[in-house]
Amino acid sequence: MASNEIVSRTFGELDTGTAYGLWRLRADVFVVEQACVYPDLDGRDLEPTTRHVFAADEHGPTAYLRILTEPDGTARIGRVCVAATHRSAGLAGRLMSAAIEEIGPRVSVLGAQAYLQGWYERFGYVVDGPEYDEDGILHVPMRRTPAT
Repeated sequence: MASNEIVSRTFGELDTGTAYGLWRLRADVFVVEQACVYPDLDGRDLEPTTRHVFAADEHGPTAYLRILTEPDGTARIGRVCVAATHRSAGLAGRLMSAAIEEIGPRVSVLGAQAYLQGWYERFGYVVDGPEYDEDGILHVPMRRTPAT
């Protein structure tokens, strides 16, 4: 894999070192940096339809998100994060573009940290409900309905 190339894998396609690096990146950003104590390992990573979309360099994963499939077929993007050392390099935008391409014509939803609402709007997401507090951080539900 080329440095910071965006790839998408199921859980079964991840080697153990990459999986460990992805979970560590999520913990570094959400648990340590943002001080959110929550059950990150929620079992959804293992679902056969879950896609792990990420970039890595020679030191390991640098950016990550996952795509879940909800019972109604809607795609849910979550766990969007970029290593502190790789921010402002456009990796999050590249991840989102890759996720949207992978999702295709399906409706997709996400829970955006409220201060990032405008950033997600750039990808066609619109607010789909009131703000809510999740782990001490204001979030807003957002939805993207591709043109048919």
